[in-house]
Amino acid sequence: MDIQMVRTKNSFDTDWLFHKGDIPIRYAVKAGMTGGITDCEKLEEGDWLDIAFVDKSVDADSVPKDWVSVHLPHDWCIEGDYINDPNLGSRPASSGYLPTGIGVYVKVFDIAKADLGKKISLEFDGVMRNSTVWVNGHLMGTHTSGYTSFMYDLSDVLRYGDEGKNVVCVKVDATESEGWWYEGCGIYRHVWLTKTERLHVAHWGTYVTTPVVTESYSDVRIRTTVENAYSISAAALVTSTVIDKQTGEAVGSFSSGGLIDSVSNRTFEHTVLVVDPKLWSPDTPHLYQVLTEIRDRDGKVVDVYETTFGIRTIEFTTDRGFFLNGKPLIIKGTCNHQDFAGVGVALPDRIIAYKIELLKEMGSNTYRSAHHPATPELLDACDRLGMMVIEENRKLDSSPEGIDNLKRMLYRGRNHPSIIMWSMENEEILEGTVMGARILQTLSDVTHAIDPTRPTTAALNHGWNGGGYAEAVDIVGYNYGQREDQDVNDHVTYPNRIMIGSESASCTTTRGIYETDEIRGYVPAYGTVYPSWGCTPEKAWSDVVQNPFLTGIVVWTGFDYRGEPTPYEWPCINSHFGIMDTCGFPKDSYYYYKSVWTNEPVLHIMPHWNWEGREGELINVRIYSNCDAVELRLNDVSLGRQTMIPNSHLAWDVPYESGELTAIGYKDDVAILEKRVATADAPNQIKLMPDRTTIQRDGKDVVVIRVAVADAGGRIVPTADNEILFKIEGSGTIIGVGNGNPSSHESDKSNRRKAFNGYCLVLVQSNGAAGTINLRASSAGLATETITIETV
Repeated sequence: MDIQMVRTKNSFDTDWLFHKGDIPIRYAVKAGMTGGITDCEKLEEGDWLDIAFVDKSVDADSVPKDWVSVHLPHDWCIEGDYINDPNLGSRPASSGYLPTGIGVYVKVFDIAKADLGKKISLEFDGVMRNSTVWVNGHLMGTHTSGYTSFMYDLSDVLRYGDEGKNVVCVKVDATESEGWWYEGCGIYRHVWLTKTERLHVAHWGTYVTTPVVTESYSDVRIRTTVENAYSISAAALVTSTVIDKQTGEAVGSFSSGGLIDSVSNRTFEHTVLVVDPKLWSPDTPHLYQVLTEIRDRDGKVVDVYETTFGIRTIEFTTDRGFFLNGKPLIIKGTCNHQDFAGVGVALPDRIIAYKIELLKEMGSNTYRSAHHPATPELLDACDRLGMMVIEENRKLDSSPEGIDNLKRMLYRGRNHPSIIMWSMENEEILEGTVMGARILQTLSDVTHAIDPTRPTTAALNHGWNGGGYAEAVDIVGYNYGQREDQDVNDHVTYPNRIMIGSESASCTTTRGIYETDEIRGYVPAYGTVYPSWGCTPEKAWSDVVQNPFLTGIVVWTGFDYRGEPTPYEWPCINSHFGIMDTCGFPKDSYYYYKSVWTNEPVLHIMPHWNWEGREGELINVRIYSNCDAVELRLNDVSLGRQTMIPNSHLAWDVPYESGELTAIGYKDDVAILEKRVATADAPNQIKLMPDRTTIQRDGKDVVVIRVAVADAGGRIVPTADNEILFKIEGSGTIIGVGNGNPSSHESDKSNRRKAFNGYCLVLVQSNGAAGTINLRASSAGLATETITIETV
């Protein structure tokens, strides 16, 4: 059965018009009479209009003329200019000095006459922040959270066929922050138009669990809620088929049927036995799919619905840590906000996956979505690539709206095998109080009712032992629990408490910088600068190694992000907490984590070796490695061999002279690895390094191109700041640039960017046509470089 015949879920991302600024839209006292930009049809004239009283429509002359065409996802905030205004955001510097505001989106579209009688809904994955939606002059609703999905049933208010065209209007008010970091503005996640028959699987209507998992078999339990939108009762036959997504083969099936009352729903429960299950894990992210088929009383297929899931077991213990599929696994996690260089929070799907790939290459196995529910495409990527997820609720809120947002997160995410726990809150003021405990208990109870298969947690930075707060969740999160050994001491006092290092380190570094620079807002990459609550990466990781009951660490953060420019404010516009910068370029600490989180041989030398004018001065040289021992040489003269300190680093004080530093790593007294850092000459050429040379022509796929400034010998110049100009031809467009400089005020929406300590980044997206993309990079005094990307 072709799914498209009975259910369609089509992207609604293209061909929107956008106006930056407010447009007054009056509340209509009569149905569908909002008028103005919310509709495109005129009323018939007649006396009945005066009798019935008609809402006064917006005068066409008052509608702005400066609309621009945009495709979603779209973040208009990143397109603005940086302003030194401490009042922007929820606290000074928190939003990255980019002003927010109000914007309006409009899209005109057609609905076929053949769709009359179907259920047609419009789903928004995320709009930042307060959004109000009208369709054909009808107010559909308002949604105030920028992080949860929402949908509207448009079936009654659409125009079908020759009835006329349709208009959807979305006003977005981002003037008030929902968090204390850069959040962006606009329809920054995908929008979908879904059409079904009136007898169909309900929205988020399947729940797949695996209560029994052994090496030889697994029980797959499937709860399917079927909705009957007819005005009479309807019979439904529900078939659940489990498919191995890797092979495409059906591995089991179950069917049952029944009568569903009019305008009602009914849940059907099936159990399918899967023999020799392939388990999901970060190393082997094997996925299955439930194909749900609905037949009516005549045996006609009226709906087909797909649900991806994985088979795996999770167990958290009080003393031995975390077990996945019965095997111990230390949580090696990072906290992350969702923005990225060049695009703000409007990340194309490929950029989302790219970030997860970078984290996995470092050895991370867990992603904490801080401090809000992740976009659906991130969860899909984590399922597919093998990254466990701590999915987090926005805040401690048991109001009707707070419970509604929590439920949206749970129903949307509970089939994802990557999610291993639900976080109810982060660093709330009410932690450790009896009122806070009541609210937390309510959130935890709601979560257990909707998904009893995963534990709840809360990311506390205080109040662990007050007001019964910790008892309201299954796992107690310790944000910076190393302070006064809070976490270790609490384990002694509360031995039955399951604990996790839910947020750790907060070490501040700037890529390629090795001295403090308060004027430009840089901190040294040695990891010696961190806030009062933080610690070094080595301290954070060593605590977990020495105390398995801590379960793991979740480092703050995997990537730098806009806003929170600790320890500085202006001119800094983004954080220094990341293990990687905003472009995904690794900082030196990246190699520390990789050395302790992977079995891959790692040998890294820091700093660079370009210190002209400082000849004879002692330079602190550090080595990150997981070899047994390392020898350091300068210009082929040995500076000694040191035994590697577990979970730490090696250091030499080396009098500077230009040339080449060489590190040789040994295992069992055998040299297995060698790394060199040489003094680079003057900038001479540009290097373009794409993550792929072939991308999809779908108008969505993106190639990430790392740009480096090198000398004549091909060595990267670690202090280079040349401005690079990009020119593109063919089947693609530049959607953003960046360089990871936390104090750069250059526009991310440009065709040029200065290198920062040797590197910058350009993002190129296909435009829908097959062919080639030619990108040319040039800079005054440097040899030009051109690369070709195929679009297929």
